[in-house]
Amino acid sequence: MPVQKSDYEASLAEYSNHLTAIALLKQHRPYLEMVPSLRRPDESVIAIPLPIVRLRQIETTATHTTCLPCDVAILMCDPEWKVKTGAEIVIFIHRPHEDFSELLGRWRQTQVLLDTDYEWLMPERHSHILSEGANTVYPLFLLFSETSERIQRGLLGAELPFIIQKPQPIFEEESRNEEGLEIMD
Repeated sequence: MPVQKSDYEASLAEYSNHLTAIALLKQHRPYLEMVPSLRRPDESVIAIPLPIVRLRQIETTATHTTCLPCDVAILMCDPEWKVKTGAEIVIFIHRPHEDFSELLGRWRQTQVLLDTDYEWLMPERHSHILSEGANTVYPLFLLFSETSERIQRGLLGAELPFIIQKPQPIFEEESRNEEGLEIMD
């Protein structure tokens, strides 16, 4: 059974929050160790869903704004100084009907785009933080149990880290009364 759009959308929504982004990083310890302070997660991690960067041309002062082909960017921030640190993690969630070359191609396209001077367009709450580009950009791929084994083998061969998302039941929202019983209209 192929990856469902609802699985992709649920994961994108889930990891758009800094606390659940940290929970995801806990599954890949080298990336978790990049978090400046787990005691102050709201000031240490900024999760940006469907991130946008402003690319600068080296020869001129012209800029170009573009949406990156990754799904979530996780930026680390020093909670004391309120500045972004050098490490950035970009999450690629396996999309429905996406094969290995397309998934890997999104990472390669991100590498090309971020191989220049850039700055992140930050969420309003973090707009005061200096958001210049990173020293290093790290990828993390989020796969599902339905993801083909070919994609897993490809990521292993390319030596790229991935996590297999455990299936979670998604329930339709229902109207319920205070005792938890469904209300019939």
